[in-house]
Amino acid sequence: MAVLLSVTGFDPSRWWEALHNAAPERKIVVDPAAAGDEPIDYAVVWKQPPGLLATLPHLKAVFSLGAGVDHILADRDLPDVPIIRIVADDLKERMSEYVVWRVLDHFRRGRAYRQQQMQKIWHERMQPAAREITVGIMGLGVLGQDAAEKLRVMGFEVTGWSRREKTVEGVTTFAGNAGLPAFLESADILVVLLPLTADTRGIIDATLLAGLRRETPLGGPVLINAGRGALQDEAAILEALDSDRLMEASLDVFTVEPLPSDSRLWIHPKVFVTPHAAALSDPDALAPIVMRQIAAHERGEALNNLVDRSAGY
Repeated sequence: MAVLLSVTGFDPSRWWEALHNAAPERKIVVDPAAAGDEPIDYAVVWKQPPGLLATLPHLKAVFSLGAGVDHILADRDLPDVPIIRIVADDLKERMSEYVVWRVLDHFRRGRAYRQQQMQKIWHERMQPAAREITVGIMGLGVLGQDAAEKLRVMGFEVTGWSRREKTVEGVTTFAGNAGLPAFLESADILVVLLPLTADTRGIIDATLLAGLRRETPLGGPVLINAGRGALQDEAAILEALDSDRLMEASLDVFTVEPLPSDSRLWIHPKVFVTPHAAALSDPDALAPIVMRQIAAHERGEALNNLVDRSAGY
């Protein structure tokens, strides 16, 4: 039994080494031809070439190298096998670190103080307490719930929105289209951690941004998107920033990646850009989880964290 590692956009060698170290007895190949006569039963992928998985007649399951699976579901020839998304403490903690970092930077006037430093201005700005700020989290999966818990520990009020009704301790939750207006009105800082699906594509548009609370203790609403780039209408975000509808934004993901050099987001004074680095997938932390699942499946045990294709996550 061989395992195919197929990635696009980066060197797979670290992942190959980590998968091999996690299960030295397994044959790990980056080219299906390298498996020889040995059947390829499992695939571990990130943006695999379209149609590749359909050429593997013995395929039993597909594992995503990241939290998202839209890159797998985009394959029109995807075989009818289970798809497994990565759920790991390492990935969850990295995302929560990013969310807390960006919330605190906006909350504690990071942009204003950096500007003052460049101008050698000594001026203390008024600062609300964390309890006066509501952080609204769109997407209450594993990542969103962990970020909510950590923000609550720091004293922030937290609200959350999801497509279906969810109960999260200490979080005021909203659901579906009916709950979206009240959720947006609740948020001083909006954090987007949604998966990319047919329903969420382009959801961060002019209408959504117009629904955010105008008067906040920070002087205006803030947007943080660490979900997927295709969730956002970048022209609408820029217009909201230019018109002061949005006070600031932190964006980790973009509709085109790498972000084109001529994008105004690079140089906009109210935007903080990171290169899809909010929660990097660490091969040494995640490869053992994948290989343990494969071993368990070979023993006849059920796979965990299965993707609902109809829901898109």
